[in-house]
Amino acid sequence: MEIILSILIVIAAFILIGVFRYIRTNKFLNTLTESQFIEGYRKAQLIDVREPNEFERGHILGARNIPMSQLKQRLQEIRPDKPVYLYCQSGQRSLRAATILKKQGYQDLNHLKGGFRKWTGKVKVKKKAY
Repeated sequence: MEIILSILIVIAAFILIGVFRYIRTNKFLNTLTESQFIEGYRKAQLIDVREPNEFERGHILGARNIPMSQLKQRLQEIRPDKPVYLYCQSGQRSLRAATILKKQGYQDLNHLKGGFRKWTGKVKVKKKAY
């Protein structure tokens, strides 16, 4: 009986942490549908936070690749006075990237709901030279 109670407490803690993070993130990050994203990304800094090999296989036209693994070292490339539109493959890395940017003082943060895998707009594929 004590084991079941302990398991339920751990599960409840994970749920509460998840709810807290969701609420906190929604206060500073706008999650946009594809049509909302398309409306504003041309006037903003469009950042793809996937790794370079993912970016080369296809990315949103006009996006800059600043991978999550390099974001903290490359913050100077992102202007804090302009809107930032982020995306990754599914939406998880862009959410983490937004959290990092918020801690650094960035204000107008947006990310693509569902990430690149849900994107149906224009895509550019980088071709490797042979």
